[in-house]
Amino acid sequence: MRKESQMPKMKTKSSVKKRFKITGTGKVLAGPGNKRHGLINRSQKMKRKARGSQTLTHADGLTVKQWAPYGLV
Repeated sequence: MRKESQMPKMKTKSSVKKRFKITGTGKVLAGPGNKRHGLINRSQKMKRKARGSQTLTHADGLTVKQWAPYGLV
C-alpha cells in the first residue's frame, strides 16, 4: 500500500474563528471595536453606533477570508 503525497491542509487563524462571521452572501461580519475600556471618555453617540455587528469593507473581507481558507462555521 503506497501512500500518495498530498499537500497539508491550511490552518485557520484561531483569532479569526473567534471574531468574525461570514454571511450567506459572503460578506464578513465583525464585532465593534473600542468597546472594552475607557468608555467614559467616548461620546454616547459613538457607543450607540458600536452596538451589534458591523459589515467589513470588501478589501478587509478578502483579507479575513484568506485567514479562514475553508470558511467559518
